[in-house]
Amino acid sequence: MRPPKTELLIILGALTAFAPLSIDMYLPAFPQMEVALGTSTDAVQRTLAAFFLGFALGQSSYGPVTDRFGRKPPLYFGLGLYILASIGCALATSAEALTVLRFIQAVGACSGMVIARAMVRDLFDPKDAARAYSSLMLVTGLAPILAPVIGGLVLLWAGWSMIFWLLAAYAVLALAAVHFRLPETHPADPSRPLAFGRALADYARIIVDRRYLGYAAGGGLGMAGMFAYIAGSPFVFIDLHGIRSQDYGWLFGLNALGFVLAAQVNGRLLPAGSHERALRLAMLVQGAAAIVLVLSVATGWGGFLGIFLPIFVYVATLGFIMPNAAALAMAPHGRNAGVASALLGTLQFGLAAIASAMIGLLHDGTALPMAGTVAACGLAGLALNRLLVRPPR
Repeated sequence: MRPPKTELLIILGALTAFAPLSIDMYLPAFPQMEVALGTSTDAVQRTLAAFFLGFALGQSSYGPVTDRFGRKPPLYFGLGLYILASIGCALATSAEALTVLRFIQAVGACSGMVIARAMVRDLFDPKDAARAYSSLMLVTGLAPILAPVIGGLVLLWAGWSMIFWLLAAYAVLALAAVHFRLPETHPADPSRPLAFGRALADYARIIVDRRYLGYAAGGGLGMAGMFAYIAGSPFVFIDLHGIRSQDYGWLFGLNALGFVLAAQVNGRLLPAGSHERALRLAMLVQGAAAIVLVLSVATGWGGFLGIFLPIFVYVATLGFIMPNAAALAMAPHGRNAGVASALLGTLQFGLAAIASAMIGLLHDGTALPMAGTVAACGLAGLALNRLLVRPPR
């Protein structure tokens, strides 16, 4: 018997929360990790870029596998890999080892996002799927609100490695919930050969769809701007503006709260309006916030609030952009939902990896690399969506 819808969404939300938990919980520890590992700011930032890269590349392999063997077996593999890699991260003694282990950890973590998104497509029609994605963001939105706060508190009582022990424990609980409470929504399909050529053909058929690319890559660029902010904000907030590590968590959580509230407003408005129109309007607002952010940093206008407020608006708009872009991109691809979901995640986190790597490469001791990368991503996403997707009438 299928569990109640609310329970299903909680479990699926917990699976998609692996990314924000793994990314956000250790952000307040960046300065401590530099000292403990005897390394530099950009070396620690590379551990974040490695996670994004692993998350992007790993998703492309889960898509064909989950369409062929069902949703749950690949999920078992991914969660097991995540547990082992998290333990390795906790025991790492160098930035180089941590970077490799973070890549492996991400390959395990991305199974949750790919398969949860595919399961939503299995269970709901396109409009209900968009509302379900918004509901998932209510669950997963708690992760970026609580994760940096928890990370900051852990640093007061234990070292940075305890953060990764907690992540391993979370994965064990998620694995138990998947095994005992999550039903299989897509039985194994022996008629689908698991061959590289077939998988490549499936990906190629989807990525040449202009509308899919306009939604997936357009929205993904906006999300990449958020990850540029995530990569750069520990330095900008803590080092440049003197925010304490534990207070950084609360500020980060406030931005995440804006994102969650926007996602819930989006879910409430969907029955009465077009999620395509909501997506385009949110992209326009995001682009305007990006311009204000660059101007504030370049001129020094507004001080810390001149940085924080446009970032808050930028991140909040993603509560409209991400669920609508995902639902619109995946709607025509029901039979290949796993492949479509994997490609969506690969595009998003591939762009995120590039954006976060740029923060380290452009690091010059100011907030300009973060602000410029955020703005470039937001404006490029708006332009790409406008170019590839016909506006609603």
